[in-house]
Amino acid sequence: MKGMVFTSFLEMVENKFSLGIVDQIIESSDLPSGGSYTSVGTYDHNEMIQLIVQLSQRTNIPVTDLIITFGEYLFTQLIELHPQFIQENSSVFSFLQKVDSYIHVEVRKLYPGAELPAFEYETSVPGTLIMTYRSSRPFADLAEGLIMGCIQYYGEQISIARENLDEGTAARFILTNTEVR
Repeated sequence: MKGMVFTSFLEMVENKFSLGIVDQIIESSDLPSGGSYTSVGTYDHNEMIQLIVQLSQRTNIPVTDLIITFGEYLFTQLIELHPQFIQENSSVFSFLQKVDSYIHVEVRKLYPGAELPAFEYETSVPGTLIMTYRSSRPFADLAEGLIMGCIQYYGEQISIARENLDEGTAARFILTNTEVR
């Protein structure tokens, strides 16, 4: 997992909780990296899981809620770093349908060797986008948060239904534009 994700997570924890909480979750986790991350480094995704579990224990916020919240936060960070992704798309559906075919291609150019999730898309029902997420890592909650962050950014009225297909490594997201109906 790219270090940029770790640095964004710790930044979110500091902003929403405190620097003291950041120090506590790092110290309480058994991290091969020692909790020292660079944005261009690559780290074991299990370190992220440990940090989130430690944060959950300190805040009494469920792990799932923390990961989704982080996904929303991460979306804003990614857009700040790569505004061209958002500028080239005028809607949530347009943006999301380019995650695999364009955005992940560009991410791989910036971060060779990045292990990214895959998405499949279905658009057979007007006003509905079905995204199927698959990854080797259990971060469907993060994908949901990123999708929610995208919806918030564009300000569209879109509902999300989620169907878990595997233990966090696969999920189907059914997005319905409620303005169309």
